[in-house]
Amino acid sequence: MAGVLYVVATPIGNLEDITLRALRVLKEVDLIAAEDTRHTRHLLEHYGVKTALTSYHEHNERMKAQSLVERLQRGENIALVCDAGTPAISDPGYRLVVGALAAGVRIVPIPGPAALAAAVSASGLPSDRFVFEGFLPAKAQERKKRLQELRDETRTLVFYEAPHRLKEALGDLAQIFGARALVAARELTKLHEEFLRGTIPAVLEQLAGRDVKGEIVLVVEGAPASLAVGEKKIEEEIRRLAAAGLGIKAIAELLGENYGIAKREVYRLALALLKKKSE
Repeated sequence: MAGVLYVVATPIGNLEDITLRALRVLKEVDLIAAEDTRHTRHLLEHYGVKTALTSYHEHNERMKAQSLVERLQRGENIALVCDAGTPAISDPGYRLVVGALAAGVRIVPIPGPAALAAAVSASGLPSDRFVFEGFLPAKAQERKKRLQELRDETRTLVFYEAPHRLKEALGDLAQIFGARALVAARELTKLHEEFLRGTIPAVLEQLAGRDVKGEIVLVVEGAPASLAVGEKKIEEEIRRLAAAGLGIKAIAELLGENYGIAKREVYRLALALLKKKSE
């Protein structure tokens, strides 16, 4: 009978953020596959876990996944962990999970910390619908292209970013997204945990002259609904309805209802458009 692959979430900083179930599983499995064995050993020693470790990271996962699947097929139980948070969420793990599923191995998630969930929950930005984009591309041209593709996304956007690229990324966000609300969550659950809040340019200004350390989660306000429909389309509708004799208030109510857009947003757009036309 094949063993079980446990996908175990571990603390993103504070070692107390681990579940009793996760500790039990880490003690009971035959092997722990860790992104960095030195990092994970610190956690295991803190809780007196003596289970054997093996490395499983982005540089060896293609080769290592197959050997781990073979061990699972022989009946061993394996726990997969990453350095911080939940495996396979912008961390190694996907290939092993896919390989194990293909081999008929049972996958059991042991849920727990995830930086994106922690940041969104404390951001104060809409969290009923959000989209996680992981790390933005490191190269400026590719990063700008990705942000252009996401410019009209109305859901709250969540990104991971490295400290040495943070200011460049925020500069690109300000250029493409404008002055939207943003929360930068840094060093979550650690001693120097910090939330920077404001518009994108305002947060960038807060960071001026600072040497930023620790990985960051960026939570960004989604686009206004009018942008998702397309301002050009809304402007055409405003002109058509104005030509038919409707007032700005009536236009705002009608288009707001038809397109699911905030009426005040339509009113603002119509006011600016018709004022420009009369000048």
